Amino acid sequence: MSIPTEPIGSLPRPHALQLAFTEHAAGRLDDAELARVQGEAVADTLARLEKLGSPVLVDGDQGKPSSLTYPLTGLAANGAVIPFADGHTRQLPVLTGGPFRYQVRAETYLRTARTHTDLPIKQAVVAPSALSLLYPADGIDGYSREAFLGDLADEAEAEIRGCLDAGAHRVVLDFTEGRLSLKLDPSGGLLDDFVALNNKVLGRFTEDERARLGVHTDPGADHDSTHSLDADYAGLLPKLFQLTVGNFYLQLAGEPDRERVLQMITEQLPPGTRVFVGVTDPTDPRVETPEEVRDRVLEAARHIPVDQLGTCDDAGFAPFADDTSTSRDTAFAKIDARLRGSELAAQALGL
Repeated sequence: MSIPTEPIGSLPRPHALQLAFTEHAAGRLDDAELARVQGEAVADTLARLEKLGSPVLVDGDQGKPSSLTYPLTGLAANGAVIPFADGHTRQLPVLTGGPFRYQVRAETYLRTARTHTDLPIKQAVVAPSALSLLYPADGIDGYSREAFLGDLADEAEAEIRGCLDAGAHRVVLDFTEGRLSLKLDPSGGLLDDFVALNNKVLGRFTEDERARLGVHTDPGADHDSTHSLDADYAGLLPKLFQLTVGNFYLQLAGEPDRERVLQMITEQLPPGTRVFVGVTDPTDPRVETPEEVRDRVLEAARHIPVDQLGTCDDAGFAPFADDTSTSRDTAFAKIDARLRGSELAAQALGL
């Protein structure tokens, strides 16, 4: 395929896995049995993506209860509340003490996935900026915010480096909080802090390593709803493109004015980087046709140089394990449309 195309990360979990998560949380299922069910879900996810002809695979976050808090256990549950447009909310946990350490690193998921396939696998990881929200506003006795951020940067670096060392085709930071920050702080100060923290970590990698790194941003995708679609991309993109990575993955299919966003991308995309634009919308229950996807790719190609263009889904399909708003079959049908539509666009462009 002449236009690179990649999934984002999460996919709906099979019913058996969702049940296993519930039973494990209630203490009725042991760790070994949960791991067995997760392993089956990972194998099925990779096999289905491979059968569709996806050139790059993901494990679908089948081992993660959440794409945000997977590295951590034992946190208090009374953190910040994130409201979604449909009225439902998600509440972040909050850190209660230090030093801050990951209990699980994403390379664990990657190494498990690698046992099932030889094809390229990308690994999604939580951005350090998202985890910075876990530090309580009133502080922690004996553990300053500065000490926490230093530990967080070290842990994030170790996770990314572990994934690169494990052979990840790409390691992509999930930066959904980027657009959300503009709602939390319209001045852009919080976004500046997020970019600075992420770049503190990214700056520890070589230029060749950063070519294998990426950042994904979207306005949220949970229970077919978003948390920040009304936050203007114009406030995000100039600062997003300051992140020192070789690849950007942007929600676009669900954007009300794609042409306007594409023009902003054209004006600001750093040279030598690639932007993967979303051509399917996980929050829309309707499955796009390959022809619709083709037309969206051709629309993007009128603005973005083809040698800097790729395609993706707008977001992961189920960043939280309890999200059943999109069926597994629908998610794979949308991925199939992305793959076929991207190829139709490549043919139309003579690639």
